[in-house]
Amino acid sequence: MKALLSCALLVLAAAAPAVVPNSSTKAPITGDYVEARTASVFAGACHYNGELVTTGRDAIAAWSFTSGSWNGTDLAGVKAAAAITANDNLGQADAVRKVELVVDTHATEAQVSAVRSLLSAKAHLGQIVTVRRAPVSFAHVGKKYEVKANGFANMAVEPMPNNECCAQPNLVWYTPLSPVEHRKVGFTEHAAYTAGTLADRWQREGENSAFYGAFAF
Repeated sequence: MKALLSCALLVLAAAAPAVVPNSSTKAPITGDYVEARTASVFAGACHYNGELVTTGRDAIAAWSFTSGSWNGTDLAGVKAAAAITANDNLGQADAVRKVELVVDTHATEAQVSAVRSLLSAKAHLGQIVTVRRAPVSFAHVGKKYEVKANGFANMAVEPMPNNECCAQPNLVWYTPLSPVEHRKVGFTEHAAYTAGTLADRWQREGENSAFYGAFAF
């Protein structure tokens, strides 16, 4: 009897389909992100309401990819920056956004194409109307971020003193333009869009107008 049962179990095991690992599972695309706007993202309600109708239509953003691939192209080490402009405050749901994207000159053409496709699909920045190449540096040292894209834009962002934004979350307005995990509000030492090809040049400094954090698409 035991022998017959053992044989039956062997037959069933042989007939059972093999378990194949899920090859469709992909490692996340990870890296650092920072943005600076022309409006405060941490402020009192009156300050926020005043800027909502007068400014906040422009921003610069930057990504530093550390791992992952998109459409079969490895993005590790790629750095990119973008200028975003709209016909209304970027926080308005119906604001029509336009984007100028710059990808570092060390990236391959395949990586440039992949970054454009990825950000169009995942970041929802708006319509990417121009893509250009330029040297892009992205430094994340300690908690400070410093981005420079030659002839295009630059910014320096550091954490707010004492994490004030976390102690008073009701005074945090807007959400990051690109998804980040556990986003933080940053103090913008300076931020400038210098190209002037997408919209008017602008420069801001000394305000709580930044978001930063790690991303995982």
